[in-house]
Amino acid sequence: MLLDTASLYFRAYFGVPDSVRAPDGTPVNAVRGLLDFIARLVQDHRPDDLVACMDADWRPHWRVDLIPTYKAHRVAEVVPEGSDVEEVPDTLSPQVPVIEAVLDAVGIARVGVSAYEADDVIGTLTGRATGPVDIVTGDRDLFQLVDDARGVRVLYPVKGVGTLQPVEEAWLREKYGVDGPGYAELALLRGDPSDGLPGVPGIGEKTAAKLLAEFGDLAGIMAALDDPRARLTPALRKRLDEARAYIALAPKVVRVAADVPLPDFDPALPRTPRDPEGLLALAERWGLGGSLQRLLTTLQG
Repeated sequence: MLLDTASLYFRAYFGVPDSVRAPDGTPVNAVRGLLDFIARLVQDHRPDDLVACMDADWRPHWRVDLIPTYKAHRVAEVVPEGSDVEEVPDTLSPQVPVIEAVLDAVGIARVGVSAYEADDVIGTLTGRATGPVDIVTGDRDLFQLVDDARGVRVLYPVKGVGTLQPVEEAWLREKYGVDGPGYAELALLRGDPSDGLPGVPGIGEKTAAKLLAEFGDLAGIMAALDDPRARLTPALRKRLDEARAYIALAPKVVRVAADVPLPDFDPALPRTPRDPEGLLALAERWGLGGSLQRLLTTLQG
């Protein structure tokens, strides 16, 4: 089981009231909500291995160099060193180091790699996996990894993590008319405002799905553009032709990386805490109470 950790703690932050606080009054709703999420996921799915994948770089410069608008609308400011700072709620940012410390003390593998997003870590781990993989994320970008033959599916939270939509190839075809790899190309053509991807002007989701169904993939669409006999309307030819530069660069931005240099780590789900004393101190300092206890009880089971 691979967790898109930021996606889940954002959902926890907005799903758990900020009246959930530490003894000193600091909000810990994202921390406690995430611990409850993980406890529920482990209880319901019993994975052998679990990795909390992290955004070491939420807006990698190599992606921005290709498409400057990539996540540009989420930038809050530019610090003197030139590193972008993501705009996040004021009371969420201080909770992220607490989340990291608690995961480490529990012994849940936490993996982030400089210059890469959590999506890229997930893509690389999925590619290396020798057995079934459940990816837990509220980010549709990761639908591109769905692969029935390899047992790779996405568990997409509909309401908390108590209600998850299993995303497999049949669901993707019914919903979007594409398979996993086709979803990345659909998103590329359609665009994605949440990631600052412009898409091809004038081509929405239905048109993108129709083009992919007719010509097979993005390469097939571009081959049709260069073939005067291909069944493309003049309007579509014009739109695609004007977007050639974007279409040439966007695949590297949209597709998750599969070759991230990962550190050594143990993905096995722990039965007992790695650092019991440190975890006790964190529990007392941040008032983690029942949320942490539920997770520990679930792990022991």
